Amino acid sequence: MKRRRIFALLSTALLLLALPGHQAAAQQKITKRQLVGAWTVVSNVNVLPNGTRFSPFGEKGTGIAMFDASGHFSWQVLRTDTPKLASNNRTDGTADEFKAVALGVLAYFGTYALDEKNQTLTMHIQASSFPNFNGSEQKRTLTLKGDELTLINAAGASGGTANVTWKRAR
Repeated sequence: MKRRRIFALLSTALLLLALPGHQAAAQQKITKRQLVGAWTVVSNVNVLPNGTRFSPFGEKGTGIAMFDASGHFSWQVLRTDTPKLASNNRTDGTADEFKAVALGVLAYFGTYALDEKNQTLTMHIQASSFPNFNGSEQKRTLTLKGDELTLINAAGASGGTANVTWKRAR
């Protein structure tokens, strides 16, 4: 009788772990080795304190983030619908053209440290297209589900909490 009860309990526990909605099965701990590489943007959504959601780089925003084994990173996100400058010269445009360019890109680079225990990433930003980030240190929480990495920044550059999901580049 005891064997049957133990078998039933063990079978139930294994079944629960195998269910697709179970958190233990859905999320995995991310290690530095798993983080290293190139990642492309899947989605970029900010959530304001009142619950309003918006995509700062439009619905078709694109980008790439790269993390190397020595602790350096590079991050670029862009709008894909930014109009071209009429002059065809990146230093010669109208105020409206330059505003569209500035609002359509966020790029920065520096070094990072991954806290595997707490699943947080600390980014030491050396330089950025958004000057307020220059020399700053930012923490993000991470989740990894299969080939999708989500980084959450409670102090997003466009306001609110930034939720950026990346897919490992192939």
